[in-house]
Amino acid sequence: MSFIDEINPMNALIVGASRGIGLGFVKMLLQDDRIAKVYATYRQPESAPDLIALAGKHSERLICLKMDITDELQIVEAVQKISAQVDKLHLVVNCVGLLHEENLQPEKSLRQINSENLLRYFQINSIGAVLLAKHLLPLFRHGERSVFATISAKLGSIGDNQLGGWYGYRASKAALNMLMRTAAIEYKRSCPKALIVTLHPGTTDTRLSRPFQGNVPAEQLFSVERTVTQLLTVIEQLQEGDSGQFFSWNGNRLPW
Repeated sequence: MSFIDEINPMNALIVGASRGIGLGFVKMLLQDDRIAKVYATYRQPESAPDLIALAGKHSERLICLKMDITDELQIVEAVQKISAQVDKLHLVVNCVGLLHEENLQPEKSLRQINSENLLRYFQINSIGAVLLAKHLLPLFRHGERSVFATISAKLGSIGDNQLGGWYGYRASKAALNMLMRTAAIEYKRSCPKALIVTLHPGTTDTRLSRPFQGNVPAEQLFSVERTVTQLLTVIEQLQEGDSGQFFSWNGNRLPW
């Protein structure tokens, strides 16, 4: 039985919900009658038209919050807004991630490394998630099973790294895995019913992966809907001993 079946009403938070996997989670959770409230964050309203339109249709259940996870003050303000409405969360999925942007591309060699880009990768892919863990802790301090999942990447696995390259992305995802595993140990003491996991979604057809899809076989390129369905299945099947672990989209544990 899924932990979601045991909880009524159930509250969820999707961080980074303006598009891609985050928006996919919001859409799927809104179709699920077991979910009472869905909180969803976006960075800029102009990049979140689909999410904001959804909120217009589901004004009772979907609450959108402006939040940039690189700004701790914005995290604090968003959590305060959630706490003013509900006293507990049961599912949080952090979908924020950076692989490329205008002036930043994955490094193919040491020659392309610069400290500014490395810091940007860490700020978004690693530090933001642990700041969320810091400020969301009070909303997990309750007696019902709950899950805090963060989207990581198999490329963040040190043991699986055979190809090299992509220094900043790989290292920031490896740091994310360590930060969340460490947070899972602390959560076990203060909110023992909460599980913290990192998830590898597979290659999903989103803006993040689009420039790099050329070598991906068609059967290994997932639609957003498929990715979200697979990740929700992994989340719903989590057991008590799974906190602090790193899972692939098919439920397999990945090496650190």
